[in-house]
Amino acid sequence: MPIYANQPWVRRFLAFFAVLMGTGLAGLAPFAAHAQMATPEQAMSEMSMGSVDAPVTLNEYASLTCGHCANFHKNTLPQIKKEYVDTGKVRIVFHDFPLGNLAKGAVMIARCAGPDRFVDLTDMLFQTQNNWAMSDNPLGSLIALTRFYGLNGDDVNACLNNQSLMKFVETNAANASALYNIKSTPSFVIDGMLIEGALDFDVFQKALDDALAAKGVE
Repeated sequence: MPIYANQPWVRRFLAFFAVLMGTGLAGLAPFAAHAQMATPEQAMSEMSMGSVDAPVTLNEYASLTCGHCANFHKNTLPQIKKEYVDTGKVRIVFHDFPLGNLAKGAVMIARCAGPDRFVDLTDMLFQTQNNWAMSDNPLGSLIALTRFYGLNGDDVNACLNNQSLMKFVETNAANASALYNIKSTPSFVIDGMLIEGALDFDVFQKALDDALAAKGVE
């Protein structure tokens, strides 16, 4: 299970199992509590993990339909979180760089869950990527998963029809491409240095240690 989950593990397992089996979540609806959808301001706010006082910021540019991005979130991010985020040394800021309309819609939905649920929901979407992204009905699968983060079908449809949020996501991706010449996902920026690809933990370890050392942090 993801190591930084905020939701009860039972709900996360049921959500995963239902999508995996293609059964939907109609019978599991009583387990899901409806929460208020994020305001437009909240949905378009910075999504991050870690202390705002961390001396180093790791910027991630990812697409929710990107297999390499999913591998990073499954295999490398937990190590970075343990060694650097949980110790207060590094803050991670998540940036939208969707590859295609499905990825754009998915990140819009994650943003509509709000800053408090964004990281956990995004993690679940990476963990179950092969199920919802390859589904014959990806929207239905996304709605099924997001029920366990407080969003119902009406919320999801309203979110996807939010033209301001869509423009925000598109503009963010365009700005990242222009500013850092980002062309693929995942890509990362640490103090202006670009790292491309879901590389092994030791690559990030060296880059983060160097950035911390430059700021006098061991």
